Amino acid sequence: MRYLRERFEAAFMPNYGVPPLPLARGEGCRVWDADGREYLDLIAGIAVTSLGHGHPALVEAVSSQVATLAHTSNLFLHEPEVLLAERLRELLGGDGDGDGDGDGKVFLSNSGTEANECALKLAIKYGKANGRTYFVAAENGFHGRSMGALSLTGKAAIREPFGPYGIDVRFVPYGDAGALKAAVDENCAAVFLEPTQGEAGVVPPPDGYFAAARAICDATGALFVADEIQSAIGRTGTWFAFQHENARPDILTLAKGLGGGLPIGACVAFGPHGGLFAKGDHGSTFGGNPVSAAAALAVLTTIEKDALLANAASVGETLAGGLRAIDHPLLGGVRGRGLWRAAVLTGPHAPAVEAAARDAGFLINAVAPDALRIAPPLVLTAGQARSFTAAFPSILDAAAPAPTTENRA
Repeated sequence: MRYLRERFEAAFMPNYGVPPLPLARGEGCRVWDADGREYLDLIAGIAVTSLGHGHPALVEAVSSQVATLAHTSNLFLHEPEVLLAERLRELLGGDGDGDGDGDGKVFLSNSGTEANECALKLAIKYGKANGRTYFVAAENGFHGRSMGALSLTGKAAIREPFGPYGIDVRFVPYGDAGALKAAVDENCAAVFLEPTQGEAGVVPPPDGYFAAARAICDATGALFVADEIQSAIGRTGTWFAFQHENARPDILTLAKGLGGGLPIGACVAFGPHGGLFAKGDHGSTFGGNPVSAAAALAVLTTIEKDALLANAASVGETLAGGLRAIDHPLLGGVRGRGLWRAAVLTGPHAPAVEAAARDAGFLINAVAPDALRIAPPLVLTAGQARSFTAAFPSILDAAAPAPTTENRA
């Protein structure tokens, strides 16, 4: 493994550092490293591998499609992209329960960042047409690292080194409906929010916040843009997290779990906003290519066929309940919904706990200094969830800071 890491360090830019573990293969919710050691994967490629590793439906869909037609560019259309757009429209139609006729218009991209770039361009065009000059987003929010998406990202450490930006974005405390209302008026083009802040540490807002944001945008005419890059496609136990408050946005962005491991994103605009772009306003060479579209269709079909929304909800509660039952000085609580959780620590111990979990055969993610993201495949079983929560106290023990001389005395 050391040799592979050395080769990585020599060949790649240093923006990722050197990842601690080279993975060689996966099956279901388990992966193996280059030395053959097994781990329970509770990260899922940052909430991406919805069906786990090597799922037969995904393997069949991708293999069949790549052998038939792998790429067309946007100069030609192909059936998988049309089927995918139609399926997304169905899932988002009416109350979003999957059985209505959707009014959304879809743009397919390669990633979540690109989906958010599309949403931003739509909002800019809307703003220019209506004399609206600024945008509102949340402190500590994350929408991507390209210059447009980064302009909306409220994490100063990654945003400020690359400014200034070409648009006026005003940041408000996340979850504070009063602050949001005060910031949004008839000059605001759009509000960009995550239903839960993923990269901030899986931080949910108070109940009713997303519905309040919807009402604020309705009252002022600002577009409501929901970044569901991490939260959608069953992650919280529903197809889309906005469904928990019945607060459908004007524009929705998707990615990560949609492709089950294949690169794909989507931007969906509803009602008249779906027609904001004119021919030539936006595009992508690889976005929605046949292989990724076929993968996404397989993911959506399998989630429905195998009742994985219900599984995410029930196993997510098993996971959360097991963590809540642990009494340990390093563990302060658990937050999140479905199979998108954070184990909240009492201090900045997350990197040490992540390493101790890896040593114990579990992959989790130190998403913040005091928070560990747990976002496993939607096929995680209750037994696998319990195996992690049973091991977690000893993992915390292994990560606990050594006692100081004063403490020993």
